[in-house]
Amino acid sequence: MSRIGKRLIEVPQGVTVTITGQHVAVKGTKGNLERTLPAEVALEQEGSTIKVLRRDESKAARQRHGLSRTLIANMVEGVSNGFERKLQILGVGYRAQVQGRKLILNVGYSKPVEIDPPEGITVAVEGNTNLTVSGINKEIVGNTAARIRAVRPPEVYKGKGIRYLGEMVRRKAGKTGKK
Repeated sequence: MSRIGKRLIEVPQGVTVTITGQHVAVKGTKGNLERTLPAEVALEQEGSTIKVLRRDESKAARQRHGLSRTLIANMVEGVSNGFERKLQILGVGYRAQVQGRKLILNVGYSKPVEIDPPEGITVAVEGNTNLTVSGINKEIVGNTAARIRAVRPPEVYKGKGIRYLGEMVRRKAGKTGKK
């Protein structure tokens, strides 16, 4: 039995979960999320807890058991608390700004890079170099943060670039000069 899959999902006050066959709809204070689960798993709702069960012991059912439980738990947490990823820009002259919904990055290229975040995702800039990507869908928040980081990933010699807050970048020693 999957260690993650057998854990119960606690539904907090103010969040409603509607299960119709394989379709799950979660409604909370921050918004609504919906997802269709694979046919190999079944859901049981008892009061304020949700249990994810396998329909059989096939390999596909075992693979999707823990995944389905985690996806539903992330939906419940997203509509109640939301998710955020923080990024940091390091480098002389590197900066970011938000115009309307668009994020504009000046990170050493000849032209600024414009990123249009998906619907439901907000990007905030603090002090020109600190970014916060937030939303209710953990998957989209993470993908958007990864797209922003991919514009200029941190390089290993000087450490310049866009990195997650708290990310450790392994530094390399540069070339040694002639003696």
